[in-house]
Amino acid sequence: MITRSRQVALALTALLTAGAACQARDHEPPKPPAPAPSAADTGAFTLVASGDVLPHDSIIERARYDAGGTGYDFRPMLAGARPVVARADLALCHMETVYGANGDYSGYPLFKSPPEVAEALAATGYDGCSTASNHSADDGADGIRRTLDALDRAGVRHAGTARTEAEAEADMATVLRAGRAQVAHLAYTLHTNGHPLPADQPWAVGLIDEARIVEDARAARKDGADVVVVSMHWGTEWQDEPDQDQLALARSLTAARTGDRPDIDLVLGTHAHVPQAYEKVNGTWVVYGMGDQIAGEMVNDEGVRDPRGNQSAIGRFTFAPPGRAGERWKVTKAEFVPQLFDVDAGRVVNLNRAIDEGADLRAVRDRIRDVVLSRGAAEDGLVMGR
Repeated sequence: MITRSRQVALALTALLTAGAACQARDHEPPKPPAPAPSAADTGAFTLVASGDVLPHDSIIERARYDAGGTGYDFRPMLAGARPVVARADLALCHMETVYGANGDYSGYPLFKSPPEVAEALAATGYDGCSTASNHSADDGADGIRRTLDALDRAGVRHAGTARTEAEAEADMATVLRAGRAQVAHLAYTLHTNGHPLPADQPWAVGLIDEARIVEDARAARKDGADVVVVSMHWGTEWQDEPDQDQLALARSLTAARTGDRPDIDLVLGTHAHVPQAYEKVNGTWVVYGMGDQIAGEMVNDEGVRDPRGNQSAIGRFTFAPPGRAGERWKVTKAEFVPQLFDVDAGRVVNLNRAIDEGADLRAVRDRIRDVVLSRGAAEDGLVMGR
């Protein structure tokens, strides 16, 4: 076997002795095949998305404990998700609550979270978050302003709520860079729990309206977006299966096209508190519900402690550029990563990693897997990732 160093020596000898060069070339082994191009070389990128960040009172207390009693530190809670989140080219979270200030913080039913949550999201690797939810109006215009101000300071982009009408119009789609792709992120919620939107500010929270969503997606595409991602705060709480409204809206949104190209490339669902199915609808991946990534001990709508409220699945999608300009970026790999929020430890747990380390959590992991795959996503290539 001729080593690489031996090949180099032969090449140098060939340069010095013309006659020997011909003979050396005749006897050199064929060059090894070139390595396959990396994802970065092909222009592909990975997008990761996770479920609701919902700081109940117990979560706020835990963050204060993790900060040593002074301030609030949410970074340890999210550390278990960082290996998946930080490695993605683009990572999106769902910030369900608004932020308070100067120690005026609260959990359910009117949430006002410490703004240090934003710093933890940035430290975990999130690039942006959807902020349209049923709790967006919990503290009126001030809550929205404080939330977006804190995310801005932390360098985390946001979509779904706005401080001014100009911001709402200009940032209807938040555009993020993933490799060489421009990704537009839009976000909407079904309602705001009956709380009115801030006075004279109907634009403050993006509300679900099919015609508006399609119009916004088409505008984002016209402005140069290669991939359009829509976050939807929708569905029926505590229901594993997507409800009929989710199914109907998913069909309509994924059927919307301009020419031969779909207007929306990925739909990400939150709100139900429990993981729901992933499904490919009209050729487009829809995540009906990712579950709660962070939440306190959850009680369901029957008043019973329900561990499903602390289970979730991170979605991870690899997009590859089209062969010709103007065609669709395609998902070449679709994955889900099952997670658990350990309410006793106050930590996000990657279930596959924990099982590898000997934790007795296989039943929880398998339940999430069964729900995620319940609408046939495995047949369309969805796999469980790590």
